[in-house]
Amino acid sequence: MHLPDQAPEQSRHRAASLRFRRALTLMAMTLVLPGSAQLVAGNRRVGRIAVRTAATIAATAVLVLLLGALSSGAAITLLTQGWILGLVRLGLMGLAVGWVLLFLDAWRLGQPLGLAQRQRLAVTGVNGLLCFTTAGALLFGANVAGVAQGLVSDDGVLSSGEASEPWEGRYNVLLLGGDSGADRWGLRPDSIMVASIDEETGQTVLFGLPRNMADFTFPEGSVMAREFPQGFDCEGCYLNSLATWARDNHEIFGSKKSAGIEATLEAVEGITGLPINYWAMVNLRGFRNLVDAVGGVRLNVTQPIPVGGVGAPIDYYIEPGEDKLLDGFETLWFARSRATSDDYSRMARQKCVLNAMVEQLDPMTVVTSFGDIAEASKAMVKTSVPASELSTFVPLAMKARSQPIRTVSFVPPLIDTGNPDIALIHERVRRALGDSPRPEKKAAVPTTPLDPSADENSTGGSLGTFADGYAANDSDDLDSVC
Repeated sequence: MHLPDQAPEQSRHRAASLRFRRALTLMAMTLVLPGSAQLVAGNRRVGRIAVRTAATIAATAVLVLLLGALSSGAAITLLTQGWILGLVRLGLMGLAVGWVLLFLDAWRLGQPLGLAQRQRLAVTGVNGLLCFTTAGALLFGANVAGVAQGLVSDDGVLSSGEASEPWEGRYNVLLLGGDSGADRWGLRPDSIMVASIDEETGQTVLFGLPRNMADFTFPEGSVMAREFPQGFDCEGCYLNSLATWARDNHEIFGSKKSAGIEATLEAVEGITGLPINYWAMVNLRGFRNLVDAVGGVRLNVTQPIPVGGVGAPIDYYIEPGEDKLLDGFETLWFARSRATSDDYSRMARQKCVLNAMVEQLDPMTVVTSFGDIAEASKAMVKTSVPASELSTFVPLAMKARSQPIRTVSFVPPLIDTGNPDIALIHERVRRALGDSPRPEKKAAVPTTPLDPSADENSTGGSLGTFADGYAANDSDDLDSVC
């Protein structure tokens, strides 16, 4: 009896369902292939332009991936060009706007006003979600490209200088840590190390030089050798004060800005006998921001480490603990504290912090926190490594992460820092790099698992003692003694 009334109702219901599915389909088409909805139901000219643009971008991405598979170095070189990163940034921003406009047009083509209220709300909500997620992802990518462009720019972290050839198959990089401002790079470094990295395997030897080393000589023919032919043996002249002296006498270097680093580099070359390829200056206060950017660092704290002290009251202590998560502020104090320890114990702790960063700063962390890491790095690091060498050092860094770090430090009991035996230092450098068998270590290396609650084998938070040496300062595997 009611069939004549039900048929139109069913027909209207089917028509409404078809319109709803059509509206969703048009948005799905825009998500999968931007412009396809316009080709089917809208302005075909707009659709053709959008589809061709999407195809070009997809083809370019495939080519870059193939290039990366065939030669990661070539792909890194390509993607670290400032002008390319600038184009990528602008392109991603344009794509974000264009894709949103295509989604809005697809919503219009779906005729939302002809839908039931619930369906209209659902279509509008889905469209808004798609606009937000696609545009958000593209704009995030644009921000990453912009940050990366800043890193490789002339006023960024990297240099625009010439590449340096490896020495006997190794890159020797001088690492300097200290308090620096925008115009104070190289002023009185607090931490001085040389990382010697095998160009094939990434195997790294870390040489530590005490900041209070005195009476050392410079390489023959160097600027500082002409000024101090008998060595840096003046009153109060130490390795870390060399940068200040050079800045005060910058005219002999030709540049006040780089005088401190150049003088320190010459000193380190004379002390170690190693030619230095590049240097990197780390602002230790900026280092705090880097640690926070990666979510903190896990360290084994064997003894209470004072925060503060030496000219100021001790505020509190970092309590002992195994695999303890420290934030940037605490990590900085773990590396720098000397209120209850000697300089050489502190050097050992600094190496353990460096080891922890190498171990824990994995590729996923870098990707997910790239923006924060990059911003912290710009305020923290200045280096002579040119942007063109990223294609060499990025793969090398990945190899280095899988290798144990060997350490050698020119500190007591091996070396008298006030009257260093330079010939012995050169011999130890050669041995560490594999020219002859490595001698037995004098440092106290633990033979049992680390117990953070027991500190009888530690001094100032580092395994070992002043008399016997600290394990992290002289080890075949830094991770095993940290």
